Amino acid sequence: MAQLTVMTWNVQNLFPVGSGDGGPDSTVAYEAKLAALAGVIDEVGPDVIALQEVGPERVLADLSQRCVIDYDNVVTGIPDGRGIRVALMSPRRLSNRSHTSTFPVGVAPVQIRDVRFDDPHTTDNEALTDQTGRGILSATFRSAGERVTIVTAHLKSKLISYPSLVPGGPTRFAPIDEGERLRYAGYAINRRTAEAMTCRAVLDHAMAHDGDEPGDGPGTGTEVPVILLGDLNDEPRAASTQIIQGPGGSEIDFRGGSGFQRSDGGDGYRMWNLHRLLPADGINATRVYRGRGELIDHVFASHRLVNPTNIPTVEIVAATPLPSMGNDPTVPTFAPSDHAAVVATFTV
Repeated sequence: MAQLTVMTWNVQNLFPVGSGDGGPDSTVAYEAKLAALAGVIDEVGPDVIALQEVGPERVLADLSQRCVIDYDNVVTGIPDGRGIRVALMSPRRLSNRSHTSTFPVGVAPVQIRDVRFDDPHTTDNEALTDQTGRGILSATFRSAGERVTIVTAHLKSKLISYPSLVPGGPTRFAPIDEGERLRYAGYAINRRTAEAMTCRAVLDHAMAHDGDEPGDGPGTGTEVPVILLGDLNDEPRAASTQIIQGPGGSEIDFRGGSGFQRSDGGDGYRMWNLHRLLPADGINATRVYRGRGELIDHVFASHRLVNPTNIPTVEIVAATPLPSMGNDPTVPTFAPSDHAAVVATFTV
């Protein structure tokens, strides 16, 4: 058996100097950000890191160079319209990269903007999408001779953004009126929910027996290590977050007779959210919004890695005290990130 440590961290606009969109505006600021991020990574020494809000691959090379461990095995996702993407870094070989951005079969397109954006001269409805904003990235690596599947995602933000009032203009973070606010709040919820369903479909595929359709059969989660890490932009009790857990009863619960304490037919597809293992007297928020801490960054793992006889450890770590954020994510914070990292250690 061996110990496996994973980390997930939204590193907030890790762009090269001069990229704009909230990235560092000078070489000094860029180097300070890299140093702060690397300091936390060095302290933890994770085997695999899942990052969100990273720019082009060269920033990951820069980050790796400033770490004690050489995280030179890197896979990245497809960037969104703002140029941010998810990534996996490890000193171990990462194989079987897969990037999923299309909603699964049976999930209809969702509305993401007002119908005025639909061009009547095209067959497509530009107000709808069947694509995740930033995609879901997965890869595999070896730990203690076993193949581990690791998945990372960055779901639609809870912060509501509005299209520019002029063609090609900047995104707005304040609505014209209450009608626009309520519509775009609904669009955001619908998209995040569809993205959570897409995450769950990726996990079903990873835990399906050969020859079974994803989600059919008993599943392999009791034998196969699968981990999902990422910024889900909602808290553990949110419906979108709970979609990712899988079959009902997929909560870590040490009370006698709970679904966690006894073997169940759904265990082959369950993903346990490790938030229930956070120390009660420790940090339990990964972001601060208007002065209120919220836990929106998560680590889930399959039954092979989380069960009554194999309990992982989990903690939240940060480079500096978290700044309190408002509705405009582009406001400078002068902190390395507006998120803390979640770190989990498993016995494999």
